[in-house]
Amino acid sequence: MTTEATALVELDDVSKYYGNIRALEGVSLEVRAGEISCVLGDNGAGKSTLIKIVAGLHRHDAGTFRIEGEEVTLANPRDALDRGIATVYQDLAVVPLMPVWRNFFLGSEPTKGSGPFKRLDVDLMRSTTREALLRMGIDLRDVDQPIGTLSGGERQCVAIARAVHFGAKVLVLDEPTAALGVKQSGVVLKYVAAARDQGLGVVLITHNPHHAYLVGDRFVLLKRGVMAASHTKDSVTLDELTRQMAGGSELEDLRHELERPTGP
Repeated sequence: MTTEATALVELDDVSKYYGNIRALEGVSLEVRAGEISCVLGDNGAGKSTLIKIVAGLHRHDAGTFRIEGEEVTLANPRDALDRGIATVYQDLAVVPLMPVWRNFFLGSEPTKGSGPFKRLDVDLMRSTTREALLRMGIDLRDVDQPIGTLSGGERQCVAIARAVHFGAKVLVLDEPTAALGVKQSGVVLKYVAAARDQGLGVVLITHNPHHAYLVGDRFVLLKRGVMAASHTKDSVTLDELTRQMAGGSELEDLRHELERPTGP
């Protein structure tokens, strides 16, 4: 685990406003090589805005954004990708009827030949896809099958392997287990950990503290656009993380409100 090296990505007191609406205010996040930083929060907590800033979709309005120690303002998602930040969104950008290998190389297809004889190097794409997936421990039966025939968990795993193959240093995952059952969630978390073990810095966005605590090294808790808490793995228990995520005292107040009234 990296402790002394420069953080791959560092947000310090970052804020984002849309007119008079505060989407994010004073949020700090650190992402280091070989670590998983988890960002937790319910709907409307500011997770999506944070992703968009790191992914280059939106510019921050205040605070400091550094990539490997250099202060940056990303112009667009291509700028983020060129700097080694790959984002895998919950609604995966795949073409369901195309084979796995074609989706793996979508937008980055290698070719062979030249001039009028230039064509896609299908054999290279097939073999590279198969090898890249195997390196991540993913053994697909057939890379020629349409990606739409894979389970949601398998599609997430292909997207993670694709980011690793194309040289990502930082992998941002937007709620990768949100729509999955227990078994498939476990499979995806296994490959999230595999990406970490290959030296990537991972940002895991989730509303599930149990999934976060299984793999996370750092935890940032967002509520209504502000940072409610920040912990390292050795400074917080799963029970405490879950309590903070659930609202703690707010949940206790709600319990009292919902209690059945006793007799006269």
